[in-house]
Amino acid sequence: MRLYERAAAEDKSRSLLHAEKDLTFWAGPAGYLRPHCGAAPVLLAGLYGKFSLRLEGTPWQLCRAAIIPPGLCHELDFHGKPFGALYIEPNLGGLNAIAPLLSLATPAGGASLGDCEAIPMLRSLYEDRSGKQWAGDALSDLLAFARHKASSTAIDPRIAAAVGLLQASCGDVSGVDWLAQNAGLSKSRFQHLFTQQAGVPFRRYRAWQRLRIAWRQIAKGASITQAAHASGFFDSAHFAHEYRETFGKACAGGPTPGAKRPNFC
Repeated sequence: MRLYERAAAEDKSRSLLHAEKDLTFWAGPAGYLRPHCGAAPVLLAGLYGKFSLRLEGTPWQLCRAAIIPPGLCHELDFHGKPFGALYIEPNLGGLNAIAPLLSLATPAGGASLGDCEAIPMLRSLYEDRSGKQWAGDALSDLLAFARHKASSTAIDPRIAAAVGLLQASCGDVSGVDWLAQNAGLSKSRFQHLFTQQAGVPFRRYRAWQRLRIAWRQIAKGASITQAAHASGFFDSAHFAHEYRETFGKACAGGPTPGAKRPNFC
């Protein structure tokens, strides 16, 4: 699924969203994002300059790119400028699978800060009118290059299968009891192994998959309430809470006819 809007200078709500099975890429402008914790490893890159990042217990730092592991609380301020966020799923290999995308990397409070040679390509995706036509191939090639250089290992096949089921149908096949049984594990062992392999507890990762589904529903024109129900949330309030916890702000954009597509982050 691909969403693209032209980067017209006067349009401050433009955004690009590309979401597929094992990766999600979002690009667009943002301001301050309050403390939040993601549920998937993410590469953050300032498309036109540096942004501000603060990790729990550390001062604000300026950086051009950063890799944030799942479950690490952080604050961001992009000062109204566009940035790119590339999220990858556990089946791609976790943090090590995107580590090669960060050059001159230095550790900082559990994250890694540095530069990213892929920024020109990510910026082109955001600017190019035809970006929606080559986003999938470009991002797949980028991750294939990174994984080739990485020392990542495959996750436990039982957890990989559970992740695949969650990606396919969060609303229908998402109960921990069913997934544990399908994996041939007790509920407690399944939850422990899932957290170990995915980096976040099962419930947190399930919410992330539901948010990805809701993103795509809203991009197609659904209201937040419709998207919340379609992706397995109890209601729009439940969706809003998980969105703020994951991205640090409320979901913008509305279901009104003729409205612009939402600014997701």
